[in-house]
Amino acid sequence: MSSQKNVLEVILNSSRSVFNIQSLRMMTECKNSQKLTQSLHYYVKEGKIRNPRRGIYTKVTYDEKEMACSLFRPAYISLEYVLQRSGIVFQYDDTVTCVSYLNRIVEIDDKSFMFRIIKPELWIGMEGIEQHDNIMIATAERAFLDMVYLSAGNCYFDNLHPLNKAKVKQLLPLYQSKVLTERVIELLNLK
Repeated sequence: MSSQKNVLEVILNSSRSVFNIQSLRMMTECKNSQKLTQSLHYYVKEGKIRNPRRGIYTKVTYDEKEMACSLFRPAYISLEYVLQRSGIVFQYDDTVTCVSYLNRIVEIDDKSFMFRIIKPELWIGMEGIEQHDNIMIATAERAFLDMVYLSAGNCYFDNLHPLNKAKVKQLLPLYQSKVLTERVIELLNLK
């Protein structure tokens, strides 16, 4: 039972709110995966922690952005979620939109998490992506470029004034796309 207390203490004392088995093994230095899993199941049954998705454990309340970045790694929050909160897109949707290595929609606790695939070469350049604890989130400029890139230009923006045009120009070469560059130049009236 002492390892169970250790696991619970590690979870409750952590600044993180979402965990997977691998991260918990490292944090607890537990060598026995079966014992760790038994401890986690015990605390889920007792209502001390939650297991909202296979392989994912959380505190009783958790950060939805942290959940989004923990479901499929690597992933970062971008697209509509960032654009709405930056005042670039006005139509509200509470789906957490992410860029990752796969296309998928996941429902957890009546919350939608949408993942859109982006080519692996774009993961090399992490410019325009900020990391806060266990959350990776695109800047408005990176989210704008991701949106134009993934929608093949078939997208609408209500207000482009919040964008820093110099930052957009700085990030454009990461995408290595002449078509994207032309679309962005037209949208932002860049010269």
